[in-house]
Amino acid sequence: MLDTVAVPLWLAVAGALLALWAFYEHVLMPALRWMVMHPASQVIDEVGKRLRIGIRPFQRTRRQALIHRLITDPKVQQSAEQYAREHDVPVMAALHRVERYARETVPAFNAYLYFRTGYWVGKRVAQLLYRVRLGYVDSENLARVEPDSTVVFVMNHRSNMDYVLASYLAADQTALSYAVGEWARIWPLSALIRSMGAYFVRRNSKNELYRRVLESYIVMATEAGVPQAVFPEGGLTRDGRMREPRLGAIDYMMRGFHLDGERDLVFIPLGINYDRVLEDRTLLRALDPEARRRGRLAALGTTLKFLLRNLWLAMRSEWHRFGYACVNFGSPVSMRAYCREHNVDFHRLSTDARRQAIALLGNHLMEAIGKIVPVLPVPLIATVFVRYGDKPISELELKAQVGHLVERLQARGAHVYVPRKDFDYAINVGLRMLRLRRMVGERDGLYFAQSEETAILRYYANSIAHLI
Repeated sequence: MLDTVAVPLWLAVAGALLALWAFYEHVLMPALRWMVMHPASQVIDEVGKRLRIGIRPFQRTRRQALIHRLITDPKVQQSAEQYAREHDVPVMAALHRVERYARETVPAFNAYLYFRTGYWVGKRVAQLLYRVRLGYVDSENLARVEPDSTVVFVMNHRSNMDYVLASYLAADQTALSYAVGEWARIWPLSALIRSMGAYFVRRNSKNELYRRVLESYIVMATEAGVPQAVFPEGGLTRDGRMREPRLGAIDYMMRGFHLDGERDLVFIPLGINYDRVLEDRTLLRALDPEARRRGRLAALGTTLKFLLRNLWLAMRSEWHRFGYACVNFGSPVSMRAYCREHNVDFHRLSTDARRQAIALLGNHLMEAIGKIVPVLPVPLIATVFVRYGDKPISELELKAQVGHLVERLQARGAHVYVPRKDFDYAINVGLRMLRLRRMVGERDGLYFAQSEETAILRYYANSIAHLI
């Protein structure tokens, strides 16, 4: 019994590897899952008591289960078979591609990261950069939205800060799931965004198999009541004006809505505006066909230069926040009420009739969003300077022109945000912002638009042009 037993080296190594695998599978991974899921479960129990729209079981389902459900969806399976025939590849190869698309799309929502880390970071970043304000809220009609409805926030898209601002201001109501473009598919950013409940979208993709996978996921999430946020414009505005709607995501959501289903689908218009959009010059540059296209390194260099310059100003106590950022929440659009009013059932329409009905719905939603875009000091003053062109204007005349503009906007039902309810203060704040950015100059007590900054002044004026 005490004799030494010689074991071949390969067997010892194999045994050690098996022991390590068993430790990883049955000890380490369960411990890590508990460490991740236990805080998340505690947060869900805590915030679930105060959220207007609770966290859905779909959001708590394990990601692998959702991926499997997506892969085995009958429509996805049918599309995979069609893809295999058209491209002359084995069905299993098409299904492997489907699995890759599914893993790329399905989020891994973690309530702890969303409500503890994400909310804290979003709040601090937003308040560091802007004077954040919640403007108009149609509280009466929003309170009538049934808690078990599928709620979708539809908003204009001015900046990548929109994601942060909307999530932060809606955090006391629900946890939003965003469709995020390919720009965010960079590790470790992708893992963080996915854990916040966002799903990735390949914009402008013509791949029918991919689009079927994306459609099936959005249908699943809509049927399960997952609160979502979508930009109907499909991308950032380049010239400041609201863009024509691109309705792929909304069409997919309508496929997950049934008039006789257990949930209503409710679109809530959300309007966002800024006194300064961080990407404004980059967006305008994209409109110039003669501008030299910058690579990622050049873009990174520009970003670092911007950060270092603002850090230097802060160290010299000369840094100011980038003005006001304001969000308005409009009247909810119930799809049950909309379909009854227009006598339409999207699931019973032919393909052409459905396209027309979706287009009408998209225009209706964009009009609702446009009506509640906040009117802020910088867009107001920029509008006056654009109208005056290179003609100088006194401060008194500027205030008079802005006053006439505000009266006209309010008469048309626009929501004008006046900081501190002080009109003179609002004009002074907006004028200071434009002067700090050297977009407006001053000579002999008269103000004038810098000729080389006309395009960017027009960019801010365009944000409220549809309201005038």
